Amino acid sequence: MTDARAERIAKLIEPLRVEPGSRVDLGEDFDPRYKAGLKKKRGVELLRTGVSLLAEYQERLAAQDTYGVLLCLQALDAGGKDGTIRHVMSGVNPQGVKVSSFKQPSAEELDHDYLWRYATRLPARGDIAIFNRSHYEEVLVVRVHPEVLDRQRLPADVRGAGLWDRRYRAINDWERYLTDNGFKVVKIFLNLSKEEQRTRFMKRLDLPERNWKFSGADVRERRRWDEYQHAFSEMLSHTSTPWAPWYVVPADRKWFARISTAAVLAHTLMDIDPSYPVVGKEARKDLRAARRELEADAPAGAPADPYAAGHPVPEAGDGQHGSGPRAKGRHASGAASPTGKGKRK
Repeated sequence: MTDARAERIAKLIEPLRVEPGSRVDLGEDFDPRYKAGLKKKRGVELLRTGVSLLAEYQERLAAQDTYGVLLCLQALDAGGKDGTIRHVMSGVNPQGVKVSSFKQPSAEELDHDYLWRYATRLPARGDIAIFNRSHYEEVLVVRVHPEVLDRQRLPADVRGAGLWDRRYRAINDWERYLTDNGFKVVKIFLNLSKEEQRTRFMKRLDLPERNWKFSGADVRERRRWDEYQHAFSEMLSHTSTPWAPWYVVPADRKWFARISTAAVLAHTLMDIDPSYPVVGKEARKDLRAARRELEADAPAGAPADPYAAGHPVPEAGDGQHGSGPRAKGRHASGAASPTGKGKRK
C-alpha cells in the first residue's frame, strides 16, 4: 500500500491489533474506552471518509472479481454489532455485501460438523460477507455453555482434554485455507465494558420502542461475565494469526467503534489493492466502433459525447478499463492518524 491514506489508517488501527502469538488478558491489555486521542466531532468526519473509501474499493473489488472478504464481528450482548454494520456499510453497493447472523443451530446444522453452516455463507469472489457472530461462537458460547456442546453429539473420544486447542487449530487452518484461496478474513471483537453494557440494557428497558431488543437471556448471560472474558482472552490468544489477526475495537464509544471498524476493513481492501479489469486489444476495437456509432447518432446541436463534454476524461475512449474513465473528484482524503499512538489502555 503506497497510498498515503493507507499509512494514516494503519497508524489508527495498529494499537488495536492482537500480535500473533501473544498472550492476551482482555481486562488488562485493552481499554473499552480507548479513543486514540480523537474527539467525537473529528470522528464523524473520519467515519465519512472511511465509508467513502470502502465504497471506492468495494467497487474495484467487485470489478476485479478475484478476491473475496469475510468480516467476522464478535461481541457480547449490546456490543453494537448491528449499528456498526449499518453505519460502516452505509455507502457500499448492497449487491456486493451479504450479512449473516448466526443464531441457535438448526437440526440440519447439528447433523454436520460445527464449521459447516459457516462455510455455506462464505463470500463469492468480488463480494464482502459479514458474519454477525461467527464460527468463533464455537469456542465462546459453546465453551461457556456445556449443554450447547452436548447438542453437537460429538463422539465421546473427542470430548475430553484438548478439545478447545483442537478447535483453535482447526479454525486457524480453515482461515489459512480461505486466505490461500484469495479470501481475506477480517476479525473484529467489539470490546464493551461491563458498566457500559448495563447502561445500554437499562436504556432498552427505559425506552418502550427499544423493549423488543431486550431479553431476559441477556441478564442471564451477563451473570457469566467473567467466564466470557476468559473465553474471549483465550480465543484472542490462540487465533490471532499473521494471515487473519484479531483487532480488539473499543466499543464503549459507538462512534469510535464505527471509525475503527471502517478503518480495519478499508485497510484490508487497500492492502488487496484491487484494480479494474484491463480491456484487451480486440475488445478496444469494439469499443471504438461503438463510440463512432453512438457519436454519429447524436441529435443536432447535442455534443457527440455528452459525458466528456462536462468531465475531464483521460485519453477519452481508450477503453483501458472495463468500467470506463474515472470521474473527477475521486475520494482523495484518508482517515487521519490519532494524535498520538500511545498505548491501548
